[in-house]
Amino acid sequence: MNKVIIATHNKDKHTEIELLLSKLDLKIINLKSYPEIGDIPETGSTLKENALIKARTVFSLTGIPSIADDTGLEVDALNGAPGVYTARFAGEGCSYRDNINKIIYEMRGIHPSNRGAIFRTVVAYKDSSLELIAEGLVKGYITQEIKGLDGFGYDPVFYVNEKSKTFAEMRVEEKNIISHRGRAINALKDKLIPILKNNSEGLPSE
Repeated sequence: MNKVIIATHNKDKHTEIELLLSKLDLKIINLKSYPEIGDIPETGSTLKENALIKARTVFSLTGIPSIADDTGLEVDALNGAPGVYTARFAGEGCSYRDNINKIIYEMRGIHPSNRGAIFRTVVAYKDSSLELIAEGLVKGYITQEIKGLDGFGYDPVFYVNEKSKTFAEMRVEEKNIISHRGRAINALKDKLIPILKNNSEGLPSE
């Protein structure tokens, strides 16, 4: 079976990506199997750069084909912020709730018609001979208060127009169909499937 490692320490993100890849002939490996790999500094200026940094780093340390993503929330009223700083909008080491509280505060008083936002994910794949990039996005707006109990990150305040609810009001299976990460991973799968069929040497087997 072909192996791939998901290059993230975020258990929520890992769970989503693993579910999205579940129908492929892959053995999914968690970074927990490599405790020596710590947090990877996201020093890139774009989502693409950060995704590639993480995928390349984990592949170089493990020799296992790696998949990494970086996700940005782009809010119209904040001139595209937090963007590449989405995960640390409220500062280094901040919690999901810290980020949510900050974005609600920053957008206080902004009319619903001006609260538009885009969630964008860039995902990178790296093996010994190949790098792949795919992107997905979803449009919505930032709510004025938390809605829903599921999901993670900004899910409780990101309202998806086509579903008339926030990500946090969706089950993970429903979210994955339309989410930025779901669309990015599905686009990557379209590129990976021919490689898996050929069982290229870039994807080692067990």
